[in-house]
Amino acid sequence: MTFDTNGVDCKHFNGYKPCFPGEDCSEGCRHPEPIGTRVLIVNLDAMGDVVMTTAQLAGIKRRWPVSQVFWITRKNALRLLDHNPLVDRTFVWDDVSRLILQQQELDVVLNADKSLDACAFAASLNAKEIRGFTISRRGQIVPANPEAEYNFRMGLDDNLKFRVNTRTGQDILAESWMLPYERDPYILELGEEERQFCAQLRAEWGLDDRVAVGFNTGCSELYPNKKMTVEQHVELITRLAADERLVFLLLGGPEDTERNAEIMARLKPSGLGGRLISTPTEEGLRRGVCYENLADIVVTGDSFGMHLAIALRKHVLAWFGLSCWEEIDLYERGQKFIPEGLHCAPCWKKRCPYNLECIDMIDLDSIAAAVRDHADTIIPTVRRDQAS
Repeated sequence: MTFDTNGVDCKHFNGYKPCFPGEDCSEGCRHPEPIGTRVLIVNLDAMGDVVMTTAQLAGIKRRWPVSQVFWITRKNALRLLDHNPLVDRTFVWDDVSRLILQQQELDVVLNADKSLDACAFAASLNAKEIRGFTISRRGQIVPANPEAEYNFRMGLDDNLKFRVNTRTGQDILAESWMLPYERDPYILELGEEERQFCAQLRAEWGLDDRVAVGFNTGCSELYPNKKMTVEQHVELITRLAADERLVFLLLGGPEDTERNAEIMARLKPSGLGGRLISTPTEEGLRRGVCYENLADIVVTGDSFGMHLAIALRKHVLAWFGLSCWEEIDLYERGQKFIPEGLHCAPCWKKRCPYNLECIDMIDLDSIAAAVRDHADTIIPTVRRDQAS
């Protein structure tokens, strides 16, 4: 086999070792899979945005059926792409990955992020085309193509973003990237070990014959006002506690450890016993995905945990305050709770000048009713009658 500097037209070939154990790649490719269009996704924003962007992968494959899809993102989000069948290779955002990608010829760069670092990197690549966002010669973020202008304007026009827009983030990004939009779902896959781990915990925690209600109790520290108060969580769980069909899971990451411990301590006198479980918060991202996967219903603010629940196809009861509820698609699996008549919402402010009215207005009665209503659709009639 004769090799040239253009490499081999096969996704599996890396030039370092056989693509499959026991093969001799120097004698020709026995299992060729053409590369086709080489696509790089640049998505460095918040972890929830990375999960939401996976909804574009099906559109990418419709646009370029024969293609090699790379994705570069920050270290904290990288493992969200584990086991994703539509991503050929992931790169962590570091000097080595950037160097490797800058030395390649790419067909299309799809940049989702309106940030200077992502835009400058996209512009630095040897690519035939950039879609989404890039950097101008004046060092400003600009649309890379006319189709991205609506998305671009959303960041500059508060009236458009907060009052006029009714389109979801997935719809807007698909337009920016010139992809065929069919309201595709997020893609988040569990590995075999993770599926077995979830099955084992469901049995150990007695979840197989009950409805597990998960509570994403926290949110990113960047926007601390996207979470209920501890008191509201305690009140909501207390209202639901009489329904013995329900088991309650406190979910979150390392930043939520103390908060969840406080909720547990305040609910300890309620006699919930084994029906209240504070899931581990410091076992890493993929274990956090598994713990949320145990829930049947997820109560959450607009946070990474909400996007995780959507990706896991849970019944999502999401309340909103400072963020834009129109941009979120629950795919008919849940309900949004919106602060009706509040003049300042949404606002995307990190600090509230109005004493967090949107938090105070969270309708705990309606959320509790929605939990019970969906539990009715899960629990068989006999078991429902016994519980009542």
